[in-house]
Amino acid sequence: MDRVNVCQRSYPNLAVVAHVVSQDQGDFMVSREVRSQGFIVRGEHDDRTAPQQYRNRKGRGGNKGRSYDRSRRDRPRGGHPGGFGGPGPRSRLDDPDGDVTMSDNSQDNSSQNRFNPYSRPFRKGGDGRFDRDRRGRGGGGGGGNRGGNFRGADRGGGVGKTRSGWYKVTIPHGKKYDKKWILTALQNICSVTYTPVQYHVDHNRAHFYVDDSSAANALHRCSHKITDTDGYKVEVHVNPSNPPSFLLTDLKPEHLEHLKQCMAKRFDGSQQSLDLNNIRTDPDLASQNIEVTLNRKSNMEAVIKIIQENIPELTCLNMSNNRIHKLDELSELVTKVPNLKTLNLSHNELKSDRELDKVKGLKLVELWLNRNPLCDFFKDQPSYISAVRQRFPRLLKLDGNDLPPPIGFDVETPTTIPPCKGSCFGSDEIKALILRFLQQYYSIYDSGDRQPLLDAYHDGASLSLTTPYSTQNPSRSSLGEYHKDTRNLKRIKDSTVRFRLLKHTRLNVVAFLNELPKTQHDIASFTVDVNTYTNMLLSFTVSGVFKEVVVDGKSRESTMAFSRVFITVPAGGSGLCIVNDQMFIRMATTEEIRRAFVAPAPTPSSSPVPTLTAPQQEMLTAFSLKSGMNLEWSQKCLQDNGWDFNTAAQVFTKLKTEGKIPDVAFIK
Repeated sequence: MDRVNVCQRSYPNLAVVAHVVSQDQGDFMVSREVRSQGFIVRGEHDDRTAPQQYRNRKGRGGNKGRSYDRSRRDRPRGGHPGGFGGPGPRSRLDDPDGDVTMSDNSQDNSSQNRFNPYSRPFRKGGDGRFDRDRRGRGGGGGGGNRGGNFRGADRGGGVGKTRSGWYKVTIPHGKKYDKKWILTALQNICSVTYTPVQYHVDHNRAHFYVDDSSAANALHRCSHKITDTDGYKVEVHVNPSNPPSFLLTDLKPEHLEHLKQCMAKRFDGSQQSLDLNNIRTDPDLASQNIEVTLNRKSNMEAVIKIIQENIPELTCLNMSNNRIHKLDELSELVTKVPNLKTLNLSHNELKSDRELDKVKGLKLVELWLNRNPLCDFFKDQPSYISAVRQRFPRLLKLDGNDLPPPIGFDVETPTTIPPCKGSCFGSDEIKALILRFLQQYYSIYDSGDRQPLLDAYHDGASLSLTTPYSTQNPSRSSLGEYHKDTRNLKRIKDSTVRFRLLKHTRLNVVAFLNELPKTQHDIASFTVDVNTYTNMLLSFTVSGVFKEVVVDGKSRESTMAFSRVFITVPAGGSGLCIVNDQMFIRMATTEEIRRAFVAPAPTPSSSPVPTLTAPQQEMLTAFSLKSGMNLEWSQKCLQDNGWDFNTAAQVFTKLKTEGKIPDVAFIK
């Protein structure tokens, strides 16, 4: 290590000695000694930039070698020339920042180059290799400062997004500055209006918080643009931060009183209107170091409680610019502020229109939602209006724009929708024909052997099975046994597969039916609608519920629903022959499950019938004549009631009054 040069310059009451030392690697190191009033202070610069009158002009004085960059020791050496390691060319360029002098003292504004020991390597254009490297490292510099420390960062950079939404602004050596002076100076040159939160001094630094990313970026660009009375440049560091500590606690009782007074000033009694726009920056609350953040549960609950206790007749509420992202707490307005007609939620952070479901009980006529993220998810204005009006059908104004009058029924009192009617046959003759056919068909279908159904189908008959379209894995569905044979045209696109899934001829139809799970249908749940009736053709739809029965120890407790369209032609004297069978199967609804299998099921024709005694035969005949039911259903009713004629008659009367006895019970 060789000493190259020692220079000394004298000033009144001040002497600065600079030692420039050459190291073995060819680098230079500077050590300074400041002599004042007879003693020496050896050290380095502080975090402020020296006044201009103390900066060496390029090429003058004894120090004509390479400038020393103090930031070299704070960054790891880069692997490429001019990268993060080694001094960059910034020390040889003019300062691009426009300085704002906050002092009355005149300064030398002549054009001179200055040496900034904290600068980073400079790249023209801002889109070169250095910028790509910096973006790839998360926006920070090299080494350990990757988390957004903007001290000495590139002037063209910005402050990254933070999950909390808060940023901490730090002014090194800010203790020496008056709070009003430094905040006013920053606000005068900051391109974005901001509200400093919780200004405080910690050691020599001054800190405050902002909750706006644009303000944080603007403050970041204010660094080195203010000159204090001593001629030093004021540095401004901005870092992502957690919210201020006082926001993490609930409002204190004395704070609630201040909040109540603040809301009273914002209330317009003549219009029954309350303006809470951007309440977190209210001067009255800020002067008491109180910040009401309406996206916090406790703060929103406190505001709603004050409204409920003092102005429950409120008709207009403005909550814009409060960073609200959920409406859970606002749901209480439905019951606590029932007269609310106008609600302003613009300039907030609502991301989904589903949040509106939480307040759809409000009878709003005017709503503001503009400048919320949810507005960007609609393809056009009509779909946006439609989604909002689904929640608020009486809405007349949206985002300040008049809407067409709502279309609806002007019914104030609750109205009960008439219940659905039952089967529609058209005539008693057709009714008897269809019910007889269904009783015979399903008594065989629910038996252990479906082969006798061959007699019910035409030689050229066809059958198709359909289940609802679903993206769920069919093997995990309760309809898994039916999914593999479904011919749902929305799911099956291949015409060859469609044809293969269509069962042709009665042999193939019945063979397919035999492969389906064994079932038990609830005859009482059947609903029949006749579609077409001529002398040569009868088409009807039958719907109902069924469940699968125990087979080989395996049982499926789930109840399913079905709908079948039978197209039939006359067969024999008074029978029907199926030429087309369309079967649709789905899971039953909750209401269908609740009502299923309530009425007693008839005994299948294939099951053994116990031999009756003479008194039982006589009682059965009498009960059938009196009730009007056929012998099969009359016997079932008597057996279920222990062959007690009076008890069976009471049960029959009750079930018939409730409409729980199917029509097939009266076919003789």
